[in-house]
Amino acid sequence: MLNNELNSFIKKIFESSELNRLPEKFKGEKIFAYPIIGIARGDDPIFQKFKEVVGPEHLTPLEMWIESGLEEDLASNLYTISVVFPFVERIRKEGSENQIIKARIKLPAEIYSLARNYANDFKIFVMKQTINFFKERNFNATAGMLSTAYTIIAKGRFYSTWSERHIAFAAGIGTFSLHEALITEAGCNVRLASVITNAPLEITKRKSDEPYGNCLFYANGTCKECISKCPANAITEKGHDKIECNNYRLKVARRMIPRLSTLLKPYLRRINWEDRDDTFPVGCGFCQFGVPCMDKNPIKDM
Repeated sequence: MLNNELNSFIKKIFESSELNRLPEKFKGEKIFAYPIIGIARGDDPIFQKFKEVVGPEHLTPLEMWIESGLEEDLASNLYTISVVFPFVERIRKEGSENQIIKARIKLPAEIYSLARNYANDFKIFVMKQTINFFKERNFNATAGMLSTAYTIIAKGRFYSTWSERHIAFAAGIGTFSLHEALITEAGCNVRLASVITNAPLEITKRKSDEPYGNCLFYANGTCKECISKCPANAITEKGHDKIECNNYRLKVARRMIPRLSTLLKPYLRRINWEDRDDTFPVGCGFCQFGVPCMDKNPIKDM
């Protein structure tokens, strides 16, 4: 069965790839534990809904397929594979405990900043290897984040033309939270990537179309710990202010990049369809550390 082959293939990459390793300063230990994999149909009506909830420029799997230069296919022939990259326990533990206060700015733990930075190369590697997996079996595949059609749009709002969080929601492997991260069965302290293919796969059905089903605040009005964790005051009971969040992320980067300059890797970002090749993402992530949804789906404890 192709699904089983795919799952084994991706898990093997997580086990064996040197890109899934921290630098020697942290003993070259793993960055991510085993992945969670979900699959959605390309013609799922929810992808049209994302043009309303994310932004009108957000692409459906079929639109991304065509924008990536592949021969036009029927949406019903396409499948989107979403991969959850859960940070290992050490990164989550030290990321919660070793945060730094410098010049009245709260900074993330070094281990998290490096893991967040190194994650980009590993995600790209997983996507490219997965595309090759399908091509070797005479199918086509592409990845939204690797397409020239992918960009972050920062004009009054802050969103992308291919939201990995929303793709993962469509694939049934998580729901959103008050702080807008995706709460998966491995928690919200994760990274995400996806691949589109015309290979016939079995889908993972969503338990519900309720977008906030795993969040304690939306389930029963409790928790709200992410509000107190955010040093930018970018989270309230009304939701998450992406502009304030990004402004604080830039403040963090200006202080963390000099601290870790010899270890960080540059990463190409596209913002408003322009390439920015001098960025060294180190993340912020305070709202994802030391909260009930950090490493699990907290609803299961209810």
